[in-house]
Amino acid sequence: MSNEISIPKELIVNKIYMIRDQKVMLDRDLARLYNVETKQLKRQVRRNIDRFPSSFMFELTKIENDNIRSQFGTLKHGSHSKYPPFAFTEHGILMLSSILNSDRAVKISIHIIETFVQLRKLANNYDEILSKIHQMESKYQDQFGEIYAILQRLLENPSKEPRQKIGFKK
Repeated sequence: MSNEISIPKELIVNKIYMIRDQKVMLDRDLARLYNVETKQLKRQVRRNIDRFPSSFMFELTKIENDNIRSQFGTLKHGSHSKYPPFAFTEHGILMLSSILNSDRAVKISIHIIETFVQLRKLANNYDEILSKIHQMESKYQDQFGEIYAILQRLLENPSKEPRQKIGFKK
């Protein structure tokens, strides 16, 4: 019997936010995945705060927290902490697994890091495709430049002449 933990990647991807130009996960989402209480996770982080430089973890500002909370629609009374959450980068998530010191935390962290790696690969592929499109545009600009110019003029200045109606006339 396997002791493997299986979590759908979509579940993890939906919990990754872009805050301060960094991909992060919030303490409450990580606590759920690790199967611990959020306050226990935060307590362990505070006890080991020297392991979490600002590039690994930061606390959201009130504005950032309000922006995140507004994405969830209506909030149930008591279901969200009044304290701003911690946001963990990929490296912070790795460090979390070491301070929580459980097999589940290690296995979940591996799943999360694999998801971060896949997202990075997708982003790199997107950049490569965009670069190739720009190369093709510049390469074929001479051949199709006149067509591009005409299309651009049509898009910018639609004809102001009234169009003749077509169809049956009575």
